Amino acid sequence: MINRAVLVGRLTKDPELRRTSNDIPVTSFTLAVNRPFKNQQGENDVDFIQCVVWRRQAENVAQYVFKGSLVGVDGRIQSRSYDDQEGNRRFITEIVADSVQFLEPKGSNPSPRQEPRQEPQKQEAPSKGKEEEDLDSIDIAEDDLPF
Repeated sequence: MINRAVLVGRLTKDPELRRTSNDIPVTSFTLAVNRPFKNQQGENDVDFIQCVVWRRQAENVAQYVFKGSLVGVDGRIQSRSYDDQEGNRRFITEIVADSVQFLEPKGSNPSPRQEPRQEPQKQEAPSKGKEEEDLDSIDIAEDDLPF
């Protein structure tokens, strides 16, 4: 049997990091994923998919992504049920992520949970000697290249 889900979407809100009674980190988040076709109004519909990730990956997601971040999720579909406080049976279908990939460059959206980082001061490279300059400009004919 195969149970595999691969999604790319944006987080609808900041992820929630919790810990189990055994101190195992778990993070849950909702991913907004566009459908690949347009509706009658000519717009793409969106599915809101619950995701959960465990252990070290859960800590990374909670620390580095936030509402609006573009991520790729690779995992499996899981269904479970529980009884709520009123005794009603609730059913949940979610993606249990094996891997969450951050698909935007680091720092493309400033995180509200982190202070903006200052760029390090640029230092001038030491000047090159004549021999090093010669190595930078080697002329090779295309016929001599092995590829």
